[in-house]
Amino acid sequence: MQGLRLLCLVICMFGSAAASAARPAIAIIIDDLGNRASDKQVIQLPGAITCAFLPHTPYTPELARLAHQHNKQVMLHVPMQSMHVHELGPGSLTLDMNETEIARTLQRNLAAVPHVQGVNNHMGSLLTQHPGHMLWLMQAMNKHGDLFFVDSRTTAETVAKMVADENQIPNLSRDVFLDAQDSVAFVESQFKLLIRKARKNGTAVGIAHPYPNTMKVLRQRLAQLEELDIDLISVSDVIKRQQEGKQTWQLSLSHLPRAAKNSKQ
Repeated sequence: MQGLRLLCLVICMFGSAAASAARPAIAIIIDDLGNRASDKQVIQLPGAITCAFLPHTPYTPELARLAHQHNKQVMLHVPMQSMHVHELGPGSLTLDMNETEIARTLQRNLAAVPHVQGVNNHMGSLLTQHPGHMLWLMQAMNKHGDLFFVDSRTTAETVAKMVADENQIPNLSRDVFLDAQDSVAFVESQFKLLIRKARKNGTAVGIAHPYPNTMKVLRQRLAQLEELDIDLISVSDVIKRQQEGKQTWQLSLSHLPRAAKNSKQ
């Protein structure tokens, strides 16, 4: 019982320290960028919006450079095969590819997006369920420097995050899709959900698209984050906070006294 009470005390102490160290924070990834000149409006949003660009699209090189100049984090938005019939576009990863083809396609995709720091999946409800293909992807990512991975979670059956963990790829999973329905009311509701998750867990990650209704809500709501006592940070900063939280928890456990074994167990 003494050990249990000490454990609870340590949890409370470290939880309080972590809570006071930083305000709740959100990251927002805007997907599907690069096909339209009008995608520039995303870069004009205030704060640390993360921009995810499709490879080999007309405006990706120009806009990715512009995003970097405006201190927006740049990601590669990789098309991956879905369980549904969708046109994937150039640079797609599919189930019929072998390890070499996955690696070569990823290499070409990364080269097509200037200043890329991370990768997330476009669609991919089929491919992200397959451990073998996810392993090939993570192994290929490991050969390209300090890239992080975001699992967009287009299916509940995804194994992408698990495989990223196994291959020591810094990663996280999407918490909220802001505009799964293209209406102001829905985006407003999902933005509030994102804030609630951040307050509960310390951080939360939302994914959205450059739809007019989404842009309308974000222009208004991002300006109110200071009043809400919420920070807008990059995806890599969310990963850093989450890693620091895990290290703090592990450190707290390492300082606990070992419980004496009960001979009756």
